[in-house]
Amino acid sequence: MPVGGLVPSAADNPADLVVRNAKIHTGDPGRPQAEAIAIRAGVITVVGDDNDVAPHVGPATQVVDALGRRIVPGLNDSHLHVIRGGLNYVLELRWDGVPTLRQGLAMLREQAARTPKGQWVRVVGGWSAEQFAERRLPTVAELNAAAPDTPVFVLHLYQAAVLNRAALKAAGYTRDTPAPKGGQIVRGRDGEPTGLLLAAPSALVLYSTLAKAPMLDGEDKKTSTRHFLKELNRFGLTSAIDAAGGFQNFPDNYSTVAELAEAGQLSLRIAYHLFPQTAGQEVADLARWIETARPEDGDEWLRLNGAGENLTWAAADFENFAQPRPELTSDYEVEFEKAVRLLMENGWGFRLHATYDETIRRDLAVFEKLAAEGLFPAGNRWLFDHAETVSADSLDRVAALGGAMSVQNRLSFQSEAFVRRYGPAAAADAPPIRAMLERGLTVGAGTDATRVSTYNPWIALHWLVSGRSVGDLVVRPPHNRVDRRTALAMFTEAGAALTGEEGIKGVLRPGFLGDLAVLSQDYFAVPEPEIAHIESLLMVVGGRIVHAVAEYEGLDEELPSVGPEWSPVAHFGGYHATGSASALPPRTGVSGARQAELLGQAVAESEQHRQWRARRGLAPETESGVFDPCFSL
Repeated sequence: MPVGGLVPSAADNPADLVVRNAKIHTGDPGRPQAEAIAIRAGVITVVGDDNDVAPHVGPATQVVDALGRRIVPGLNDSHLHVIRGGLNYVLELRWDGVPTLRQGLAMLREQAARTPKGQWVRVVGGWSAEQFAERRLPTVAELNAAAPDTPVFVLHLYQAAVLNRAALKAAGYTRDTPAPKGGQIVRGRDGEPTGLLLAAPSALVLYSTLAKAPMLDGEDKKTSTRHFLKELNRFGLTSAIDAAGGFQNFPDNYSTVAELAEAGQLSLRIAYHLFPQTAGQEVADLARWIETARPEDGDEWLRLNGAGENLTWAAADFENFAQPRPELTSDYEVEFEKAVRLLMENGWGFRLHATYDETIRRDLAVFEKLAAEGLFPAGNRWLFDHAETVSADSLDRVAALGGAMSVQNRLSFQSEAFVRRYGPAAAADAPPIRAMLERGLTVGAGTDATRVSTYNPWIALHWLVSGRSVGDLVVRPPHNRVDRRTALAMFTEAGAALTGEEGIKGVLRPGFLGDLAVLSQDYFAVPEPEIAHIESLLMVVGGRIVHAVAEYEGLDEELPSVGPEWSPVAHFGGYHATGSASALPPRTGVSGARQAELLGQAVAESEQHRQWRARRGLAPETESGVFDPCFSL
């Protein structure tokens, strides 16, 4: 295919794919910028300009013109619940990026009308009340009005869930249902559940309720997972580290990605962790797994990366910033030490969910005890996740023990709650990202999607760079922000280091995996607010084009249709795209009636905004008279 003077020739080792006419940020200090790249057998062979790639263009080489767009290495989310997210993706109505509660409720009402009897409408994470113009949650009455007969479950962060009347019935909640440990079923004066569930501070009541909803079977799980992976490709992701989690059992819940890997149908590279699910037998479960598998025995598409993000349930704190910090049991170290010793002695790495410095200090004391026996540092990769309130002293201890960090943009969605509880000074260093980097620690970045943050990594990149929440609250001052190159490296090079793959991915360099993203906007040039609206137009993973839109539409691999037919994703898609500077083509096929409905919503939101300003003394209580210059004297 001759493109811009590149004429196919009988090259000895022709590339499978060449992408040219691009602004390539390689991440490689030896050659930070380039214009063209060639990939053969899934591996980069050339990074340079047209003259460099021309000898590698053969008759069968696919040549793609990037049209001057920015290319970056494929992003790697270092903490994403991708396996669990994939199993449920097509069942969930996503409010990620939806700008108003009014629009969210309209989507919910429409979805309830098409959802068959016995199924639920579920909104599970990826949004915050602060992103809405109304700045509030839906009420139970609004859910009842939108769906009188269909069960509706709406999860808000790790804090609460709102259920309609039908969902309470389907979940079996009555006035006689006992209060769950660590949670609250809010009741009215008559003792009946109102429809509000609270994490107090444990989110177990929220997740155990969600687990009562119907799940997908066999082939539907594969289809759901493939569409979720393609949705992640849409935002530039080529790799993710799955952090496991509650209600994610091994091997049952892992079989879908394993089967897709076997069939060569993964479009995202996954490194996964194993999380003991049964309190009281965690050490025994870890011992059984250690006898079964070794980390890194997999390949570049699917690989075990160790244990976590919990090793023992008693050692895990909860990150519900609307509630006080939980007090962990005084003796959790006994079983925790057994688990850590077992892993270190057998060459297993691990990751630990730890929100608060109080938890981190206790964990570090265990590690330091084992370090006296020579078990730390021992080459095993280990890290702390989250660490919103970690102290400088604790970071020094992490560095001394050979650990790493993985931070997530949970405060994009929970900043307001954090500030109310701990104050703006504490929020300014939550987490202390610059302090981590200054100590030379590997600091990976991720989202913790899908039940709190959205899976869109550009929201996280915007948070890293700007310090702003999705509600536009400035939380982290300049001294705790990072520049755009550093933020991108946290989503590429650091993620590769956390899985021991820094020698094969994370940068665009000959010999490295052919993973790259052609972006809708230039990440390094757009105004800061526009970072959050970037998407990928073309995604390449291992030399395969797995996502292609705009000028590249039709170059990617075809997927089976989204099913079941009533799936929210089949009708609304996933993340709700917004942003004035999007390079994506305009949507077509919107009817005049639908257009008028959308305009009506905008008018209603304008009035709500005026009333909000009036209540705060920022506008007159009553509307001023209409002024029309055509009728003025």
